[in-house]
Amino acid sequence: MASSSSAPGGVLIDLWTRRGRLPLNGPLERASVGRPTLSFVTGLLGLGAAFLLFQFLLTPIALLAQIAMAEGGLSMGAFQNPDRLMASYTQELLVSNSIGQALGLAVPALLAARLHSSEWAAYLRLRGVDGRLLALALVGIVGLQPVTQWLAEVNRALPLPESVRVMEQSQLEMIRSVLQSDLGLVFNITMLALVPGVCEELLFRGYAQRQFERAAGPAGGILLAGGLFGLYHLRPSQALPLTVLGLYMAYLVWRTGSLVPAVLVHIAHNGMAVVGARYAETHPDYSVRALEQTSMPWSLVGLGFVIVGSVLYVMHPFAARIRDAQGGTERSSH
Repeated sequence: MASSSSAPGGVLIDLWTRRGRLPLNGPLERASVGRPTLSFVTGLLGLGAAFLLFQFLLTPIALLAQIAMAEGGLSMGAFQNPDRLMASYTQELLVSNSIGQALGLAVPALLAARLHSSEWAAYLRLRGVDGRLLALALVGIVGLQPVTQWLAEVNRALPLPESVRVMEQSQLEMIRSVLQSDLGLVFNITMLALVPGVCEELLFRGYAQRQFERAAGPAGGILLAGGLFGLYHLRPSQALPLTVLGLYMAYLVWRTGSLVPAVLVHIAHNGMAVVGARYAETHPDYSVRALEQTSMPWSLVGLGFVIVGSVLYVMHPFAARIRDAQGGTERSSH
């Protein structure tokens, strides 16, 4: 059963809302373009515009401003040596990235939702969720860890251009600089897990997925939001695990009717990666590169599939029962 779909009369069917529907009374909904086409185009344009704003405008500006304040002015010499830049301005790089995500991903998602409905928070599925569903979602992400690690192995075995491998090597060097810095675990988790978990989910699962669901139904929305999430990170060697992670979070949002499970799962996933990588970097027998290239035992991969499958099997009907028990919709009276 679809949890949301467009309906005649300028409303969006959403069984998790009190009335069972959301008003489509924003400026974009007055366009003469068909609703499915409008939803698909605005979903894609929203992702593309936010990505460009984040990566190529706001983050660089924030970094330049911080370096200028630290140095009392700008010098191009700081940008001619990427290794020196990462070593000298690790904190500034992380803060700039977080500023870019907040202003380039989260804020546009909030503003875009208002262009569709006056009930923008519900449009983005910013609502509470039953704690039992949250617990199931977190159990699922624990089970997904060996699966994504195995998928990363499969992904790395695929042929990639040398230029891509060089780009990813520079990303690993930046991660290593962060982990070897004295910024602290709390700071790193905030910058690398908390901020992305909130900002990326508002854009991908909050706004874009809602648009794709309106255009192609729940299954299409989940596939599009999950697949584009895998491509968004510009890490071809991690495209498969990131896509599977994106699909899992997209399903959670659709099935629970809330963005909260995806946000917490995203934070938990990134947080576990930060803690694991930091442990590897602070122990001489390990490294981030060695951690990424570790072969995952088949027994753990199989156990991971069992855990995730069990979570989905239990959650699918359970979430529907919770929704109906809460009386989230009054459709029976209409």
